Amino acid sequence: MKVLIALCVLVFVDVVASQCECQSMKWAICDETPCSCKLMLDKDVLQELDCTKLIPKCYLMKAEMFRARNNMTTRSLGGKPVETAFVDNDGIYDPICENDGKFKAIQCNGTDVCWCVNSAGVRRSDKGDKNIKCEPVETYWVRLEMKHKETTTLDNAKLKTGVENALLERYKVPKNLVDKVQYDPEGRLIIVDVKKPIGDRTIDLSLMSYYMEKDVKVLPLYKNKGDFEVSVEGNKVLMENILVYYVDETAPTFTMQKLTGGVIAVIVVVSLIVIAGLLVLFLIGRKQKAKYTKAESQPREMANLP
Repeated sequence: MKVLIALCVLVFVDVVASQCECQSMKWAICDETPCSCKLMLDKDVLQELDCTKLIPKCYLMKAEMFRARNNMTTRSLGGKPVETAFVDNDGIYDPICENDGKFKAIQCNGTDVCWCVNSAGVRRSDKGDKNIKCEPVETYWVRLEMKHKETTTLDNAKLKTGVENALLERYKVPKNLVDKVQYDPEGRLIIVDVKKPIGDRTIDLSLMSYYMEKDVKVLPLYKNKGDFEVSVEGNKVLMENILVYYVDETAPTFTMQKLTGGVIAVIVVVSLIVIAGLLVLFLIGRKQKAKYTKAESQPREMANLP
């Protein structure tokens, strides 16, 4: 009888242990007594997680940087919606997070070089020193530019429904935030605009965009979920590439400093060509004027001859 009770206890413990896992973060460390999960952000720094929600992007980036520094597995190898939209060209860095997991408005990454970021942690200013002035700025509009794998031509209306369902199920994005879905069948391009009301602070669109980029470009951050897919009339549409644009409530403050040396060189060369062209036109104009003046004076000289 005692042996039977012991076996029952072991089975119960195994069941509880198998249930104590963080579905929204595969790198989480979970303890089943009672069940709680934590994410290692740095040496001896464990952040407690709410695994019923998507994990804040700032925590995920810190965890990814920590894993990369310690040779732990992290990953394998349409156009702007508006003029002020920009992409994350800097990639991941080791961010400074607020207590609630939001990005600190100023980021310095452990150096004297600092810059301003939006609520998605994406740089929105030129880099400066620690005296740079940064205010919290919310990203209210995210454009997802995706290319799907080979499949039959998709109906645009049904594709929008499929996208809405996929974003709600996988990333908890309410359907009413999917503002527009555009489709180019020849290029297999799907453009999805996800917007929230300006001033809304209850929804963080960066959660969706970060998880989605990992789903499409690398490997899912979820523990037991497959690839991201959109169901259209029973067909599973898989993505092979994604580009994310961010539009903030306040336009970014980039200047010429953000341009690469190559781009600046091109601008200088073009400017010199324009200046040289104008100079040539000026000289040609002077030469033609001189000819006209000379031709006009000849009849007068002939008239004065005896």
